[in-house]
Amino acid sequence: MQNDPELNGKYLGTITKDFVLVADTLKEAAYQVKKRGFSEFPIFPISKTDISVGQLLIGKNEMNTTWNYSITYLDEFVQRKLVEDEEAFKKAYKDPDEFCCLFVVDQEFTNFLFIPYPED
Repeated sequence: MQNDPELNGKYLGTITKDFVLVADTLKEAAYQVKKRGFSEFPIFPISKTDISVGQLLIGKNEMNTTWNYSITYLDEFVQRKLVEDEEAFKKAYKDPDEFCCLFVVDQEFTNFLFIPYPED
């Protein structure tokens, strides 16, 4: 579950451009998920079209982004069998106070991406 080089080349530009706009909102949402005891593993599915994973948090028209940002957590991924090895995922998962776990969903590509939050 490493950051895939194909993802970096093909998508990282648009994701990074968007991330500057949404990072504070995503970081606060991850904090609230943890604080309220929902999960220690918040995940933000992102896509350019509507998807059925998670709840829509930021629509691409709301903040003029390329991607829609949803929010969910590891339990949904395990229930839907999108993550088969829960323990391996937990080991690979990066500190949610420092990194945002994005689940990138596009027509030909689906993968996890951990992107660091901008430093204050």
